[in-house]
Amino acid sequence: MKKSFVLLFLIINLTVLSQNGQKSITLKDAETNLPIEDATVFVLKTKQTFLSNAEGNVTFQLTGSSNIQVTHSSYVSVTVRSSALTKTDNVIYLKSNVNDLDEIIVTKQPPYKILKSLVANSIKRLTVPARLKVYSREFFKMNGNYSYYNDGLMNFQLFGNDKNFKSNILVEQNRSFGLVNEEISADVLGYNLNDIMQNYYNFKYLNPILEANAKKKYDFVIKGYTTNTNYNVMLVTPTDTNLDDNDLRDDFKIIYDSKKKIIIEVSSSISPMSLSNVKEKTAVGSKNIYKSIFKTIYRTDNENYYLVSSKEEIGFERVDKDKKTEIEVRNYFVTTNFSNHNYTYKESEVFKDKTLYNKKM
Repeated sequence: MKKSFVLLFLIINLTVLSQNGQKSITLKDAETNLPIEDATVFVLKTKQTFLSNAEGNVTFQLTGSSNIQVTHSSYVSVTVRSSALTKTDNVIYLKSNVNDLDEIIVTKQPPYKILKSLVANSIKRLTVPARLKVYSREFFKMNGNYSYYNDGLMNFQLFGNDKNFKSNILVEQNRSFGLVNEEISADVLGYNLNDIMQNYYNFKYLNPILEANAKKKYDFVIKGYTTNTNYNVMLVTPTDTNLDDNDLRDDFKIIYDSKKKIIIEVSSSISPMSLSNVKEKTAVGSKNIYKSIFKTIYRTDNENYYLVSSKEEIGFERVDKDKKTEIEVRNYFVTTNFSNHNYTYKESEVFKDKTLYNKKM
């Protein structure tokens, strides 16, 4: 009996050990075998969120067993058990649902009005007060060469109401690499951290297609997924009329939960048609934008609804007196942990500068 007890203890202990430590997964398309970027990996036990990189990789620490949810707007969601991740690099294949996006939804209410209603309801449903622990990365590129990089771990304390979101930032750690050339003005060194979360929570980047005359400037189409009847996709594209030489417009894609009436994902990029129509600026100090990409992902977890990740990229050619300078900035946010409890902090600890570049080491 004693030997059996010892043997059982060893088996249980080995099982627990096998579930502890570092886990690594690679997400791939089931048909093409290509890596999947920007997939959300949520560990239920620790309530931690991760985002797959360009190689489809995600690595995290885990003590004990847990279910792990993998979601992506273009793929069928899956849930795996951590005990099944026994290899050094565990490959998980996701089935694409893009081909299922073939049904155009006919509604009595115009899509433009549906979008306005979605934004209003999403703003109201976002969980505030709340705190987001966010990992941030920023890359700076000049004339094709990377010249600056910073990253850091920040805590955003969100408060206010749906008409006036506010945030305080507490920086846990940050680091910077590279030297920024003096000829590059401060306005391109990242985004204003004190405004960025409010913009995400107010869906400010959808303003161009929420204006009163948006129905004349854009076409709105709603489609549905056959594999996920809860989600719809709204595609908003510029019309080929009423475009002038300086009218730079984006293509928008809004994925939303049609049952809960909330936005799950927003993405946009400069419309190729619009870009080809814009006249190049030649005045000194002007900027000719050639790339602009934006993407935010939101998550619902029981009664909570919050930002999971964001990506912003901009590329432009600046006209200087004797030359042209090509500049690119990329900024990424990933919410690694969410809580609806407030932080305890002193006002002197609040970070009030525009970017982590200004943070003293």
